[in-house]
Amino acid sequence: MPSIHIVDSHPFDGIIRADRMPHIWCPGCGIGIVMHCYAAAILESEIQINHQVVVSGIGCSGRTAGYMNIDSYHTTHGRAIPFATGLKLANPELNIVVFSGDGDIAAIGGNHLIHAARRNIDIKIICVNNFNYGMTGGQVGPTTPYGAHGTTAPYGSPELPFNLPSLVAAAGANYVSRWTTIHVRQLKRDILESFSRPGFNFIEVLAPCPIGFGKSNRIEDGLEEMELYRERCVLVENGKSVALDVLGIDLREDKPIYIGEFVSRDREPFKPIQL
Repeated sequence: MPSIHIVDSHPFDGIIRADRMPHIWCPGCGIGIVMHCYAAAILESEIQINHQVVVSGIGCSGRTAGYMNIDSYHTTHGRAIPFATGLKLANPELNIVVFSGDGDIAAIGGNHLIHAARRNIDIKIICVNNFNYGMTGGQVGPTTPYGAHGTTAPYGSPELPFNLPSLVAAAGANYVSRWTTIHVRQLKRDILESFSRPGFNFIEVLAPCPIGFGKSNRIEDGLEEMELYRERCVLVENGKSVALDVLGIDLREDKPIYIGEFVSRDREPFKPIQL
């Protein structure tokens, strides 16, 4: 019989609010994986905990602000980025991460997204993209693949989706990358490194949503969608722009899903004019 090693605490006990568990996320959801990578990056960083801030909007990913045991702001729908901008301008020493979903950041919050990238605000964005509005019933959103089904598009979405890395890169973001919830080592590394990268950093994470998105698109569970990522993801190296076309991800056809680092610039972060 293998020996059993009993420990007094979990390594994440100090960074995640255990008293708020169990979480609300559905079986197979990828958001918990992304939060785990974020928590691990915080613990490995040399930034003091009292300088770490997480800001979230509304939606499944927005619940993260309530689960992290750091200064947290659960803001109104689509307004996580302007809240984070205000915090950064008020206290530039803070390391501010916006952790929210594609609907919150790129739909109702889309205007704030492009202008924060344009201004190169010194904040970090972790955008969990599950291709739909998962919390409110599986409606299609701005990243829903063309032809994919949702509760508001039973015959398939008639709109071309955003390619979020392309969008923020064109707007001027200093750093842009994309990973999925199977690329946990790369994702944690990117989050950790983003803490020391100045300017607007945007990390998109493709994550399964079997209840909201999968059930309408014959993706049986989270593992099946993860297998889809494993089979079709293509790593882009050295900042090549092959992934930065105008079209978003197409899950219907056997097309590559590009992941990796797309943009790494050295623009000066936004600083207000001192009168």
